[in-house]
Amino acid sequence: MSLPILPTISTAFIVLSSITVAIGWYQIKQRRTETHKKTMIVAAIFAIIFFTIYLSRTVFVGNTSFGGPKDIEIYYTIFLIFHITLATVGAVMGIIMLTTGLKGKYAIHRKIGPTTSVIWFFTGITGLAVYLLLYVIYHGGETTSLIKAILGT
Repeated sequence: MSLPILPTISTAFIVLSSITVAIGWYQIKQRRTETHKKTMIVAAIFAIIFFTIYLSRTVFVGNTSFGGPKDIEIYYTIFLIFHITLATVGAVMGIIMLTTGLKGKYAIHRKIGPTTSVIWFFTGITGLAVYLLLYVIYHGGETTSLIKAILGT
């Protein structure tokens, strides 16, 4: 089995980000604030690496359509929409968490931190599931470049 390199690498980074967030959550529960801060910065760096690879691939190579059986494609699409929604909400909340934590606005940081962590953890899990469905369980469908789609070439 041959796995595509960029989706494999980007998926690894989003999973690492989710795991690192879980570790950071554990650290703050242990009141290890400095370690928590460093861990969450690493989690953010992993997420940024994921997003950079994902965005670059989307723009220059394209997105891969679902290549599995047509009778389950609707379920995949619904799952993908759920994942994209989680990822978007999680990313926005993650940015809020980073800025509130780094600026010392701990009241709001503490209030939305647990929810943000859960959303981000499930973003990683559902992202891994999307990857497995696209490249491991089924062979990916057609990949169309965003640039080609826009320019019609």
